[in-house]
Amino acid sequence: MEGTNPVNKKLVAALSGGAALVLALTGCGGDDGTNKKLDDWAKKVCDQMQPQVKKIEDANRAIASVQNETDSKKTQQTDSVAFQSNVDAYKGLAASVQDAGAPPVKDGESSKTNAVKALNDLSGAYGALKTRVDGLDTGDQAKFGAGLKLIAGDIGKLRSRSDEALTKLQAGDVGKAMAKQPSCQKTGAATPSKK
Repeated sequence: MEGTNPVNKKLVAALSGGAALVLALTGCGGDDGTNKKLDDWAKKVCDQMQPQVKKIEDANRAIASVQNETDSKKTQQTDSVAFQSNVDAYKGLAASVQDAGAPPVKDGESSKTNAVKALNDLSGAYGALKTRVDGLDTGDQAKFGAGLKLIAGDIGKLRSRSDEALTKLQAGDVGKAMAKQPSCQKTGAATPSKK
């Protein structure tokens, strides 16, 4: 049966967008302005964020690996583990930003507070998705596919919920300082997978 395959692809597409959001924090390039305090803040937050970003990428790759899977149970198990990884990773990202403190810029405290809240909200939302995917009926492919479709739609909504706060956190000089940090630069994102 192909009942869940198109839905799995929607789920992967929705998750890919979520990964892009987090990777927006890990910009490329930089400028050579010299604000030592801001550079130190950016290094601290970037170094702590890197392992969490990798967890999210790995979780999303796991979900992508079952996008053509016809075994509902395997899809459910893979998605459940991946959602839990995202719960932990987004919580870790929030802790990284909280631990680094407010960036030394105008409105830095509110940007930090908003970003921490958005990341914690994402962690909680992925926890709710894990509970939902765990509760899907794998014995009925039509019901399972319908449940996955709803989950994929909700993941799409998650992206926009946190986008604004994260964009504000990395705006202006903060974004430039983060982009200069090796641990905040995208690495291997375009590396083709070996077969």
